[in-house]
Amino acid sequence: MRILIADDHPLFRDGIAALLRTQPDLEAVGTAADTGSAVQQAIELRPDLVLMDVAMPGGGGVEATRRIVDALPDARILMVTMFDDDTSVFAAMRAGARGYVLKDAEAGDLLRAVRAAGNGDAIFSPAIAARLMTFFGPPRAEHRDSPFPVLTEREREILDLVARGRGNLQIATEMHLSHSTVRNYVSSILRKLQVASRAEAIAKARDVGLGEERG
Repeated sequence: MRILIADDHPLFRDGIAALLRTQPDLEAVGTAADTGSAVQQAIELRPDLVLMDVAMPGGGGVEATRRIVDALPDARILMVTMFDDDTSVFAAMRAGARGYVLKDAEAGDLLRAVRAAGNGDAIFSPAIAARLMTFFGPPRAEHRDSPFPVLTEREREILDLVARGRGNLQIATEMHLSHSTVRNYVSSILRKLQVASRAEAIAKARDVGLGEERG
């Protein structure tokens, strides 16, 4: 299976390429660090599968997926990202992605997802599959009453910590996440709340009771 790796983090690209080299049936045929390059290489190389990050310079992985599928309707694209919010998941599916897995997946789980997506199956990491089931299941009253329903549960947890004055490194330690993951979550929160700064997000959070220290 010939695979194109599209991700703007060199260490992740190199790590995935190294993982693929351990598998006799998988081959990394190219890498891309931005949207334009991902589209160009997908069209030129015609890989069996594209591993696509959501957040990339030049428009992002969802836009790259849309453009690749427009040019190559049979293209198979698997999103491999740290974003697990509903907006990113459903945007990727609408753009034509065949699956969606998180970067914290175990190597064996990622390889199974690669083979499944490359063979044309729809594949989701367990956390994403659970979110899809919740989304399409009957609505729950507590979700309707939650502050900032546009945010995922994880994003609300992080916003609560931000409103309590925690910095990104503190949040990463408390939630057992990487610093870059927390930074991306905070950026997503600011975008969804339509605020320009961390201070504005804190003000909004405190208006609805978030950020209160627990005894």
